[in-house]
Amino acid sequence: MRTIFSLLLLGVLCTGAFAQRPRTADQEPAKTPAPPPAPKSAKAKYEGGVFGYRKTMEGTLIFDDDNKRLLFKDNKPPKEISIPYEAIVSAFADTHKRRPAAATVASNIPLYGIPAGFIRTKVRYLTLQYSDPDSNVTGVTSFKLENKNLLDSMLKALAEKANLTLRGDIYVKKKANETSKLLP
Repeated sequence: MRTIFSLLLLGVLCTGAFAQRPRTADQEPAKTPAPPPAPKSAKAKYEGGVFGYRKTMEGTLIFDDDNKRLLFKDNKPPKEISIPYEAIVSAFADTHKRRPAAATVASNIPLYGIPAGFIRTKVRYLTLQYSDPDSNVTGVTSFKLENKNLLDSMLKALAEKANLTLRGDIYVKKKANETSKLLP
């Protein structure tokens, strides 16, 4: 009886080893389609990060190619934020899930059968890191944009205008004398 059991156990273990085989890696990673061309200007909400502008503002984000800068104009005329393309060090698209204010209010009202606490929306940000050599000011700022397509197209256009290079999901500016430190 022990001999039969030992042979069966040995047979099961041996066949299990042959069933496993290495996976083949995809030779070409899936390519994402290019975003549509960016508009010259888009509605945006300034979320903070520029020295001297503490409050959030709603306005328009504009590519000012004549002056080689990214310009944010507040809906109220006196405020304007200008970041030169040359000063932008990195840029990336950021997404957060937030609960809308109406869902927060509804979750506190005892409505039977409606789980309002689970309602969330995606909020999309264009986040920039900048270092201005003229004023010696550095910082990180973000602008809230309406949707993913607009965010992707604005990010790609800004990366091209500011001579940024894609590294993973982030666009960065290479140093003038930087060489690749990766092994061939």
